[in-house]
Amino acid sequence: MSENIKKLPLVVEEGWRKKRTQPTLPEVYRSLRIPKTGSWMKKFLAFAGPGYLVAVGYMDPGNWATDIAGGSQFGYTLLSVILLSNLMAILLQALAGKLGIVTGRDLAQACRDHYSKPVAMVLWVLCELAIAATDLAEVIGAAIALNLLFGIPLIYGVMITVLDVLVVLLLQNKSFRYIEMLVVVLILTISACFAIEIFLSKPDVGGILKGFVPSKEIIDNPAMLYIAIGILGATVMPHNLYLHSSIVQTRQYEQSSSGKRQAIKYATWDSTIALFFALFINAAILIVSSATFHKAGMKDVAEIGDAYHLLSPLLGTTLGSILFGVALLASGQNSTLTGTLAGQIVMEGFLNIRLPAWLRRLITRLIAIVPAVVVTALYGESGTAQLLILSQVILSLQLSFAVVPLVQFTSDKKKMGEFANPLWLKVLAWMVAVVIISLNAYLLLQTFFG
Repeated sequence: MSENIKKLPLVVEEGWRKKRTQPTLPEVYRSLRIPKTGSWMKKFLAFAGPGYLVAVGYMDPGNWATDIAGGSQFGYTLLSVILLSNLMAILLQALAGKLGIVTGRDLAQACRDHYSKPVAMVLWVLCELAIAATDLAEVIGAAIALNLLFGIPLIYGVMITVLDVLVVLLLQNKSFRYIEMLVVVLILTISACFAIEIFLSKPDVGGILKGFVPSKEIIDNPAMLYIAIGILGATVMPHNLYLHSSIVQTRQYEQSSSGKRQAIKYATWDSTIALFFALFINAAILIVSSATFHKAGMKDVAEIGDAYHLLSPLLGTTLGSILFGVALLASGQNSTLTGTLAGQIVMEGFLNIRLPAWLRRLITRLIAIVPAVVVTALYGESGTAQLLILSQVILSLQLSFAVVPLVQFTSDKKKMGEFANPLWLKVLAWMVAVVIISLNAYLLLQTFFG
């Protein structure tokens, strides 16, 4: 592994201002072998894994509130918005994976090597804020789940979440594959819980199919438009773009043109398939909310705790609430695992600082836990709900500063060579960037000025 790192070319490459440095996550860099012979399925399975780490960011507790609110208020209508946001995420994550594979840089390193030092420092600060906000939502989500399932006070639940640092360190020291396997197991757990929830709630299949077709009503109804923008704005997570561009480099793909092309193909399949799990889970939350709360005339259910307590009486079984709580706990814990990895990638990538893995992850976790503990102690559950909303606002602020560099770099022939985005993809990627920037700007204006 150390030999692989030493073999990196330390020369100024065309299109970049600075020398390439050691990769982020050096302890797992090119640590997983790719078979040179065998079926395409065998090779694809060797690449599969990073996409699932990315997918968990699209189903974290920060998305649950908007999905619940959308379902309870407007039934199945906003399913089309969840589908649209997922398609945008698939495109952006494919670009992030391609950047890492082709250039050998993650997005943080690419920003450092392209922009001036002051600009790179500003981008780093914004990204750290976004990761702290993401971590905050996940910590609160896991703490709420522990409170709902086991009656653990929120403040203790928040502090318990720090233990995930030890889990990540233990698994990563064994093999990066163990982290990927744990994440996949947790995703399957969430999926199974909501598959049962959908069965219990007996939704209207015709209504679901109609909901996936975009409706003009979404634009005409201001309240519906606001929730729709909330779903779109909170779905694409900026730290996922940094994470994906780094962890695709855990594979020992060939550095030739054909080797990189194969790696891009399999990495894109991996992230696309994984993101369809995120689509299913986000859609399932909205479907269950619609089939229970909206159907019963409860159109003001928006908080996770309310949904948990109301599911059992509406479904006629306590299993409904238990499954909801288990899925929430798995979602929160899953997202904290990837959030700590993203924190390490961003610090090492932007600053080229190497901290011990345990220290970097502890710092990341404390940045999220300290405000969560303070707010929980002072204001209780209502305070954590407001903190959850604030975390999504911070994410919206930062997203543009990750999406624009990603599209810019992957469209640059000097940086990407033959792998630069073709014209059709360049146009599509910039359209997605403009849509995301516009919607997040609108969401922020509505949040602050009503």
